[in-house]
Amino acid sequence: MNPKTPFSALDPSASNPSPSITTLSSREVYRNHWMRVREDEILRSNGVRGIYGVVDKDDSAIILPIDEGRVWLVEQYRYAIEERALELPQGGWEMEVEFPEELARGELREELGLKAAEMTYLGTLWISYGFTKQRQHVFLATGLSEAEADRDEEEHDLVVRSFTVEAFEEMMLNGTIRDNCTLSAWALYLLWKARQSQTA
Repeated sequence: MNPKTPFSALDPSASNPSPSITTLSSREVYRNHWMRVREDEILRSNGVRGIYGVVDKDDSAIILPIDEGRVWLVEQYRYAIEERALELPQGGWEMEVEFPEELARGELREELGLKAAEMTYLGTLWISYGFTKQRQHVFLATGLSEAEADRDEEEHDLVVRSFTVEAFEEMMLNGTIRDNCTLSAWALYLLWKARQSQTA
């Protein structure tokens, strides 16, 4: 994929059917550097009114760095669950993203101190769309080499780790890795890999 390909060219949704919920009013109730929270008054198609709380966040990227049969992960403390967690490198720049590959390459360098000879676009996911409006772009990173890491203050405790593919999959199966974005990205990768082998 060309790193200058805008997200609009990647969006798989051709058309949206008529919504079954109508927004009557909307108000922002909270904002910080990373998110906006709004409360909408809604009308459902069955005539019942209600409210909907939505967390708006800018696009993010999740990267599968794979080289020589190993997968690179990050381990960090996740405040919301009060646990350290293993996951694929992922994140955003708290701004609108026009070129997802640039974001993915930036996150790979910032968190892992790696650069990739090739980035393969695998797809786009919605993160927790029951209450959050945030897209996550999924990229496979191969041909890895070292680059200078550039972590921000929130990543002060981040530890880089690598595992064999077999060990990585076992950790997902036994519950060591429970990040839904990591599991979803791996599922996309396996589907992509299976299709590649069929066309080879």
